[in-house]
Amino acid sequence: MNMPPVLFPMHAAWMGAMVPKRWAKRAVTRNAIKRQIYNVSAEFESILSVRAYVVRLRAGFDRSTFVSANSSALKEAVRVELQELFLRVKLPSQK
Repeated sequence: MNMPPVLFPMHAAWMGAMVPKRWAKRAVTRNAIKRQIYNVSAEFESILSVRAYVVRLRAGFDRSTFVSANSSALKEAVRVELQELFLRVKLPSQK
């Protein structure tokens, strides 16, 4: 009997990203933020326990401060905030 493919292998953490339009109006900005979420989460993969995670943007990014979605200022601001978030995640052995 053929088994269906496994959607979520049990050997890795799964990451999801939600960036609502009300916080990032332009699609290019939302996509840039999601890319940062996935890139930073890959750096912290070793400390994440095996489960599904969702990172959700809860506040907007001011367009007057971050004029371009590809600006290094936006990328750095998102990266710093995500690194702080992932550093708060406890190691799996410290439950």
